Amino acid sequence: MRYYLIVGEASGDLHASHLMMSLRKVDPAAEFRFFGGDLMQQVGGTLVKHYREMAFMGFIPVLMNLPTIYRNMKQCKQDILTWQPDVVILVDYASFNLKIAHYIKTHTDIPIFYYIAPKIWAWKEYRIKSIKRDINELFSILPFEVAFFEGKHHFPIHYVGNPTADEVRQFNETYAESFDEFTVRNGLDRHKPIIALLAGSRKQEIKDNLPPMIEAANKVSGYQIVLAGAPSIDDSYYNRFLLGSNVSMVKKQTYALLSHATVALVTSGTATLETALLNVPQVVCYKTPVPQLVRFAFNHVMTVKYISLVNLIADKEIVPELFADRFTVPQIADALQQILPNHANRSKMLQGYADVAHLLGDKIASKNAAQLMVKLLQRKH
Repeated sequence: MRYYLIVGEASGDLHASHLMMSLRKVDPAAEFRFFGGDLMQQVGGTLVKHYREMAFMGFIPVLMNLPTIYRNMKQCKQDILTWQPDVVILVDYASFNLKIAHYIKTHTDIPIFYYIAPKIWAWKEYRIKSIKRDINELFSILPFEVAFFEGKHHFPIHYVGNPTADEVRQFNETYAESFDEFTVRNGLDRHKPIIALLAGSRKQEIKDNLPPMIEAANKVSGYQIVLAGAPSIDDSYYNRFLLGSNVSMVKKQTYALLSHATVALVTSGTATLETALLNVPQVVCYKTPVPQLVRFAFNHVMTVKYISLVNLIADKEIVPELFADRFTVPQIADALQQILPNHANRSKMLQGYADVAHLLGDKIASKNAAQLMVKLLQRKH
C-alpha cells in the first residue's frame, strides 16, 4: 500500500521513522512519500519537503513566513491528490495537519489517520470539531487521552503505547557503560556525582532557562554539573553561557548522561518523561514572560492541572513544577536539595515514576500502531 506521511518537526521525524519501519514489516510492499526529515529518508521513500522548511514557532515568525506556509500547504495538497495514496498519516503538528486533513476529506475518499493525537486537552480544545469531522482514526501515545477523547468528547481513539517508553527500554537493554567509563570518556570528574541539566532544544528556551539552572545547581555542593546539549544547537551558542563556568557539556548522549546522573533540572516537554523513565529524580523548571499573568492564565484559563508529562500521565504531582512566578533560583535550589539521596522526597518521587511506567504499559507504540493501521486499511479495501 501507499502511505503519505506529514511531519513538522524533529520529534515527529523520529516517531514517523519508527512507524515506517514497523509498517514495512507488516506490509513489505509499503511505499512512502512524505513531508518529513532525515530519519524518515533513511527508512526510504520520497521526501517531498524537509520539516526544516516548515517549522516556524511563535506569532511573529509565523506571520513573517505566511507566504511560505501557504505555499507548503498548497504543494502538500496537490502532491497528495497527484500521488493518490491509500492513506494519509498525520503526525502531531496540528496547525498544519488539520488544515490538510480538511482539504483531503472534502476533495477525496482517502482515509486520514492521525498518529500522535493533537494535544487539544492542553489548549485549542475547539479543534475537536475538526478532528471529528475530518479524521478517520486517531492514535494516541498518552494513556490519559483515552478518557479525554472518548469520555469527554465521545470520539474513539487507539492508545498504542508510548514511543519514549520504547526508546528508553531499548537503551536500557543495550547500554552497559559504567559511571567511571562514561566520565573518563567525556572528560568529567569520576569522583563527583552528576547534576544533569536539560535546558530545552530551542535557543530561546536555552537563553531563558540555562543561566538560572546553572546558578541553582551551583548552590548544591559536592556535585559536578553536566549539560545535555541539544543536537540542533551549535556549540558556539552554548559557549556564551558556559565559558568561565564550571559546567561541562555532552551532546547526543542524553540517555547516557541521565543514566549516570543523581538528579536533574529539566525544562518541560518529553525530556521530563525521559528523565522519569530513566529513574532520575528531577525538578521541572520553565521561565515564562509576564510570570504573574501566566500563573493567572494557568489557574483560570488553561484546562490542564500540570505542565510536565510525568504529572499529566499520573494525574497528580510527582515532580515539582517551578514555572512562571515560581521560577526563582532559591526555589529551584531548594527543590533540588529535597530530592538528593537520603531525602524522603526522593524515594516518594521514584515510587511515582514506577506508577507512570505502569500506566504507560509495555506496548511497542510503532509496532502496535502499524499492525492496527494495516488491519484497518485492509478492511476498507
